[in-house]
Amino acid sequence: MESLVAILATVTAVNALAVPAEIEERRTASYASSWDLKEFTSLVVFGDSYSDDSRLGYFIDHEGAAPPVGWENPVNYHAATGGRVWPQYVKQYTTTSDLNVYNYAVSGAVCSNNITPRYFSAIDAPFPALAQYEIPAYIADSRYVEDDGTDFIEGAEDGRVYAFWDGTNDLGFSAFIQDEQVAGTNLTTYINCIYNQMQRVYDNGGRNFVLFNVAPLYFAPEYAAPPYDVGVNQYWLDKPKNHTQLSGRMLEQVVTVNAIFDYRTPFAVEIKKRYPGARIAVFDVHGLMTDIYNNPSEYLNGTAPLDVTGYVNRCNTTGGDCVTNPSPDSFLWYDELHPSEQAERVIARAFVNVVKGMSKWATYWSD
Repeated sequence: MESLVAILATVTAVNALAVPAEIEERRTASYASSWDLKEFTSLVVFGDSYSDDSRLGYFIDHEGAAPPVGWENPVNYHAATGGRVWPQYVKQYTTTSDLNVYNYAVSGAVCSNNITPRYFSAIDAPFPALAQYEIPAYIADSRYVEDDGTDFIEGAEDGRVYAFWDGTNDLGFSAFIQDEQVAGTNLTTYINCIYNQMQRVYDNGGRNFVLFNVAPLYFAPEYAAPPYDVGVNQYWLDKPKNHTQLSGRMLEQVVTVNAIFDYRTPFAVEIKKRYPGARIAVFDVHGLMTDIYNNPSEYLNGTAPLDVTGYVNRCNTTGGDCVTNPSPDSFLWYDELHPSEQAERVIARAFVNVVKGMSKWATYWSD
């Protein structure tokens, strides 16, 4: 049986190969020259439960019906993190106090339901995906004019940043990790989907993009190796028993996808010239969360002993009888799968620096 130590050693080795010296040099040299955003006025978010405020809740409350065009997504103080999600903290931390946040993320979402459809009984349909719902919803809103003649999406494109954070569900249970993707699709199909959704936003006028890579899901209790693993739970009722194998499989998927992001982004921008005039920052949220895991005292600030392997909210397999730790800011994970609110605060602070063009957690590219 492969030990956790061996798995972590593999992560280090693969990451060393995934980010070569020339990319590290470019990362340092390109902060100011490649990302010259003069003003940050609007944030548009696409993704899953790591970012969702209230959209999935709307679908549930309206028997699967989507929000209407021009719907204002309310802040959720009880999101999947147990509190607010990172886009709301970006609004709090940015010097632009009136930052507009347009959050199209939907809990449970994948990039495309043509690749990894995941059925959700509460709406009697697959979870709304980026390709089939989130991007079209944004495009519709971007063309919507209020009754008073003002645009629903405020501000010029020059100050608008589009953030993409996907992958948790695509790579997870009921998807790639269980080989339940649509026949003929694979990880490269998923990666193609991500860049295709960016293309759709680009074609609609978008020019400033932040592409989050995939979080270190193999550290999440849901996919962790023994002794930090969990068994059957509210998210995975038929979870396999070999958790070491499961964690190793997730590790391979995550580092493979992230390595491709590192290489494909400059190839798409600078060689293929796929996004003329655009700026793309690849946000290494994987590296940031790994640093939280390895150095929790630099990021977590709860009153209880810091804990990066356990989680705040413990429920039974139906999601009931939950017991919540009274010091949630001591944890990296809120539950078996989701980052804690404190982790999302850290991510938000880092994101603000990414947008400023001064983050060690980002690589910047422009045509």
